[in-house]
Amino acid sequence: MKALSLYELNNLVREVISTTLHDEYWVETELSELREVRGHCYMELIQKDLFSNTPIAKASAKCWKNKWQLLSPKFEKVTGQSLRSGLKVLLKVYPDFHEAYGFSWIVTDINPEFTMGDMARKRMEIVNQLKGEGVFDLQKELKMPLFAQRIAVVSSANAAGYGDFCNQLADNSYGLQFHTRLFSAVMQGEGVEQSVIAALNEINSNADDFDVVVIIRGGGATSDMSGFDTLSLAENVANFPLPIVTGIGHDRDESVLDMVSHKRVKTPTAAAAFLVDHLERVYERVLDAQSELLSNVRHRMEMEKARLQHLGEKIPMLFSLYKGRQEALLDRIFINISSAVQKRLAQENRLLDSLTQRIKPGLERRLMRENYRLDLLSQRAKALDPALLLRRGYSMTTLNGHVVKDKSQLKPGDEIVTRLEKGTVTSIIK
Repeated sequence: MKALSLYELNNLVREVISTTLHDEYWVETELSELREVRGHCYMELIQKDLFSNTPIAKASAKCWKNKWQLLSPKFEKVTGQSLRSGLKVLLKVYPDFHEAYGFSWIVTDINPEFTMGDMARKRMEIVNQLKGEGVFDLQKELKMPLFAQRIAVVSSANAAGYGDFCNQLADNSYGLQFHTRLFSAVMQGEGVEQSVIAALNEINSNADDFDVVVIIRGGGATSDMSGFDTLSLAENVANFPLPIVTGIGHDRDESVLDMVSHKRVKTPTAAAAFLVDHLERVYERVLDAQSELLSNVRHRMEMEKARLQHLGEKIPMLFSLYKGRQEALLDRIFINISSAVQKRLAQENRLLDSLTQRIKPGLERRLMRENYRLDLLSQRAKALDPALLLRRGYSMTTLNGHVVKDKSQLKPGDEIVTRLEKGTVTSIIK
């Protein structure tokens, strides 16, 4: 058997493909990779299992420079974003097999409406999930603070839209003061979701320092807005404790971020205008309330002045009448008090007499008992008097003023004093 060379085998494959697959085909696929090289676009296509998200088909595709320069702007114009990995696309392709480079699909057309429909489907899935969680309208239920002057701004620091926003706030007809603090974030590309969430988390940790949050993006292309259509970012915004105003600079489609925010405007300058208009309306309400308050105070003062004047005319007569009534009342009170005091004194005197009569016999009996007890104690004390013992012939020996009761208390050299009925004797122990 004669073996084929690799070139011959690949050439045979090329002929079979060109013979049997000579048409162009529309294919639904997902872009897993996309890169441009010298004006040509190289793509990696993938299809995932519907339930496990596991890749079940892969292929390479190419779009030559002359086609890519037409298809890419068209896609971006219709969809509002550029082709990137992760997008579902509908491509028109034909097969190409090269002996040296292998198999590839050649892209001749892209249907942007298909991608628009897939994006809308994903957006609707996110919206339905947010509604199912009960958080879709949470931001709408928040009340914008009357004096919304402390503003946390989520934006790219170098974006022209951020500068326009600050200038619009500063240049207002009433000279109202706003205090802004920038929380820098990536506002375009794949890092939008993580960056904006990180900025919101930082704001949330200092939520008491702010009245409202503004997420703005402007000054650049309207492409690649997918970062604002993610479930995680939408959940963060929907559950945020402060009102969030979005002005991310695109009119073609309303992003999920716009849908769940407290207020959606088109541009950063429109966001500033909304805040200025809100504070101006509050300021005008304050001025109206001030005028109404002054008018009410003047009217009340005039009424009270007339009332005081009317009362002033009645005071002398009312005072005389009141004085007479009070004097009569005091006389009655004095008489009542005097009578009550006399009555109470008589009662207390009778009580004292009664107590005196009851206490006297008891005191006399107690005095007799106590006198008898004192006599007994006196007789006992006399019986215990040491002088009586001395007169009977007993003596009492002391050492250093203490009575000696045991000879073991003494030692040679101690000086003891013996007390007799008549006199004392001092001795030295040997």
